[in-house]
Amino acid sequence: MRRLLDILVAALGLAILSPLFALVALAIKLQDGGPVFYSQTRVGRGFRKFRLYKFRSMTPGADRLGPPLTVPADPRITRVGGFLRRSKLDELPQLFNLLRGDMRLVGARPELERYVEMFRREYTLLLQDRPGITDPASLAYRHEHLVLSANGVEEQYVTEILPHKLALSLDYARERTFLSDLGIVARTLLGLSWTPRPSDRPDVTAQSRQPGTLPADSAKGRNLPS
Repeated sequence: MRRLLDILVAALGLAILSPLFALVALAIKLQDGGPVFYSQTRVGRGFRKFRLYKFRSMTPGADRLGPPLTVPADPRITRVGGFLRRSKLDELPQLFNLLRGDMRLVGARPELERYVEMFRREYTLLLQDRPGITDPASLAYRHEHLVLSANGVEEQYVTEILPHKLALSLDYARERTFLSDLGIVARTLLGLSWTPRPSDRPDVTAQSRQPGTLPADSAKGRNLPS
C-alpha cells in the first residue's frame, strides 16, 4: 500500500504541478542563466547510492565553494533560491526520486555518504527501507538552517543535530503505521512542525556521544517495518 501510494502521489504531483515546475524553472533561468536542477549523491536503501534531485537554489558550483551545509544568510543562496528554500519548493523534483523508487513519501531523509559512515550503525537500521521525503525529524528541523551557526557548522551538525534527527527517525520507524504516515504527509503539506516527546530528546552533545554510536534506547525493537 505504501509503494502504491508513493507512485500515485508522484504521478499525480508531477502532472498537476507541471505548470509550477515550468514557472520555477523560468525564474531560476532568469536569475543567472544557470542549470535549473541540482543533483547530489545520497545513500539509499541497503547503502545503495542514488542521485537526489532539487531545484537549484544556490549559485552554480556552490558545493565547491563551501561546506555541504547552509547557514543563515549564506551568500551562496540566490534570491530566487532563498524563496524556494523558505517555501520548500526546491524539494519538488524529488517526486522523480519517489516515482523511480529511490525514495518513499515517509522515511528518514537520505544523507551524504560522509555522514552515513559516521553513523553507520544507525543507518544500518534505517536503510533497511528506502529513505523518505519527510518524517518527524524533517518536521522538527523544518528550518534547520536557522539553527546552525556560521562557525563550526559541520561540527554542530554532526555532534548535535544529526544524532537527534536519527533518534527521532529510529523512534518513529519502530512505531509507524500506514495511518501515521498519512498524518506525517498531512503535517508536511500544512507546514506544521513536530514537537518531540520528552523521551525523544536524547542527550546528544559532543561530550556525551561520539558519531557512530547508537542512542541508549535504540537497542530495542531493531526489526523495522519494510
